[in-house]
Amino acid sequence: MTTVEHGKNSHPAPAAPKRPVDRPAGFRPSPTPRPMTGPPSGAPSGPGQGPGQAPGESAGERSGRSVSMVPLVGPVEGPVQATTALARTGVEATTVVDRPWMPPTAPWERGPAGEQGPPESAQRPTAGGREHLLTRVDGPGAATTVVRVTPPAENRVAPPAEATGGCPVTGHGRSGGHPPPPGVADEQDPAPVDPAAAEEFLRQVYAETEPGVPLADRLRQVRAEIDRSGTYTHTMHELVFGARVAWRNSARCIGRLYWQSLQVRDLRHLHDPADIAQESVGHLRAATRGGKIRSTMTVFAPDAPGRPGPRIRNDQLVRYAGHRNPDGTVTGDPGQADFTDHVVGMGWPRPQPAGRFDVLPLLITGPDGRSRLFDVPPDAVHEVPLRHPEHPWFARLGLRWHSVPAISNMPLEIGGVVYPAAPFNGWYLDTEVGARNLADTDRYDLLPEIAKRLGLDTRSVRTMWRDRAMVELVRAVTHSFDADGVTMADHHSEAERFMTFLAKEEAAGRRCPADWSWIVPPMSGSQTPVFHRYYDEPDPELRPAFLEPHGLRPRDDQA
Repeated sequence: MTTVEHGKNSHPAPAAPKRPVDRPAGFRPSPTPRPMTGPPSGAPSGPGQGPGQAPGESAGERSGRSVSMVPLVGPVEGPVQATTALARTGVEATTVVDRPWMPPTAPWERGPAGEQGPPESAQRPTAGGREHLLTRVDGPGAATTVVRVTPPAENRVAPPAEATGGCPVTGHGRSGGHPPPPGVADEQDPAPVDPAAAEEFLRQVYAETEPGVPLADRLRQVRAEIDRSGTYTHTMHELVFGARVAWRNSARCIGRLYWQSLQVRDLRHLHDPADIAQESVGHLRAATRGGKIRSTMTVFAPDAPGRPGPRIRNDQLVRYAGHRNPDGTVTGDPGQADFTDHVVGMGWPRPQPAGRFDVLPLLITGPDGRSRLFDVPPDAVHEVPLRHPEHPWFARLGLRWHSVPAISNMPLEIGGVVYPAAPFNGWYLDTEVGARNLADTDRYDLLPEIAKRLGLDTRSVRTMWRDRAMVELVRAVTHSFDADGVTMADHHSEAERFMTFLAKEEAAGRRCPADWSWIVPPMSGSQTPVFHRYYDEPDPELRPAFLEPHGLRPRDDQA
């Protein structure tokens, strides 16, 4: 949820790191297991922002600065044999720059001189087993061992699970996207791009902006590229425009006034899970900025015919685990209990003792179908301890919440091209945390505890104890974020800003589809202007758009 429209010259940010990334010596971002004996020479002692590094900078400089690797944790989920396009070896460094994504050649063609054919690890038979990576969560260079387990009967993709994403800015409740139309590429075999979808998007780009290349020339380029490869590469201008318009089109988001301020990190050349994990952490750092949250999107490799892009299975980059107890209760976030069970089954070491705010690892599926787990470094997760402006006992409850709601499992479709991994964030609305995440009965369900501490009569709902407790909980959240200098919107101000957005869209001659049940805040709805009118119905065919979230695949590592 964006709350303050940044001026054109305030807090400038590059679309992506400009300098090459120096990997720690010996690191290879590959699904091929490679034992390591400890932190490589010259590697930093742990994840974090290097001295003198600009806030949000995720790439190191060649002059002695290196990027901390996100530790791999748990086994690999999926078939052991990487497709030939993913079994990389000999890659010691990658470059993070603003450049169009290009379909890579076979990785061994980019390896050391003289290396021919796929690496041995991609050809090695599995002897009826399947390799899993079991790693310590102790920073870069974590020791790796390989074990064998019974392989699954088949490598298949499950139907998408029930949508658990949210508003593309706030992460509220359900998915904030549109259902994918028939023919959208699946995870195993993406279909070629529809030339008509590409042309429609390009005509929109040229109708609203002024690219340097004439439209007729650009259309010829794109048609020829689709004929040749089944897909095409967006220019940086097209990518940024498409990402911002997808936000503008999101019918369930109240914070669309600032769609033009979205910062886009162009990392379309990255597809390996280790790289996706590292730059997802980089996304958190770039967006957080010590609490001055910036609306940010990071775009990774797209789907292409015969080559799926990577997928992040977490619904947000930061989520708290839900640990099931023997008595049926859940410690932590019940909304994440199924996901927690899934990653624990893959080998994630459940924290002991289990806490209420344990950050879940990232679960990332590569183009070869293998899923891997990566810890999110603690210093990349900015959190706000919650306290109340008037009740000292509130701080003793030990509550907190993370600052950046970065949606991570909703594909982005622009001009027929699907980017399955494109995490994005705005910043929180006060009611998202206080009236939903912490208050919903199927989430943290804190209203009974708050009411008890307030001394309210909870024997009947007619005493309005739930309403009174919710107001104080939202007050505590807003007060805490404000006291810590962390960007957060309030539902009254944001409702007024949405009406401004609506007027601007109507003045521009554009429809403004909106889902009334999502635009109206979950508290004091009738006291906001968005309550008192209806809107254009959401259009599932509107593009660019965020699509329905990825579902979890069946866990087959216990076979």
